[in-house]
Amino acid sequence: MRLILVRHGQTPANVEGILESTVPGPGLTTLGQQQAEELVEALADEKIDAIFVSSMIRTHLTAAPLVAARSLEPAVRDGLREIAAGDVEGNTDEASVHQYVHTLLAWCAGDLDVRMPGAETGREVIARFDEVVAEAESLGVDSVVLVSHGAMIRAWCTVRTTNIDLDFVSDHYVVNTGIVVVEGSSATGWEVESWLGESVSEAAARGVASDHSPASEPLDD
Repeated sequence: MRLILVRHGQTPANVEGILESTVPGPGLTTLGQQQAEELVEALADEKIDAIFVSSMIRTHLTAAPLVAARSLEPAVRDGLREIAAGDVEGNTDEASVHQYVHTLLAWCAGDLDVRMPGAETGREVIARFDEVVAEAESLGVDSVVLVSHGAMIRAWCTVRTTNIDLDFVSDHYVVNTGIVVVEGSSATGWEVESWLGESVSEAAARGVASDHSPASEPLDD
């Protein structure tokens, strides 16, 4: 099966560097709306059988042009929402961003029992995303778009795919409306086919520029 993981378009919180994980959360900026429109062309050559979005409005708005172009009804699933910031929700200071990223780093290193202070453990986060993936697999179709969030995509890919590891995800971000394509199944394993339009080996040769939002910060200690 082919999973096309798409990060939402730019939000005001992204621009301001705010740790924002509330539901339904903010909408898109003018640039974010443009990015959403451009997704239609970016995915023009992809077969898309179903589209899933998170419970956050920014994913609904990001998917809207694609939904219209493909005449598909999006399925809203809370499991795709961003990793909750917990105690540092709404903050912009360096210490808060470090706490968020440091916890994500621990999960990517395999310590899924670490809890984001005031929020979920890595095990809980990965499990809720897994549930949506399992539902997508149960449809019996070939290709599904999951519109989700930067930190969520990075965490799930590191934990669940065979060719993405801590070193890679520490240096490679998912920019707004960035696309990560994953192939395989829960039974046989998942592999990242492309990361922002490049193979993993090509992307590994260099990092990808951050858009300055916490979800796309480098995962270094």
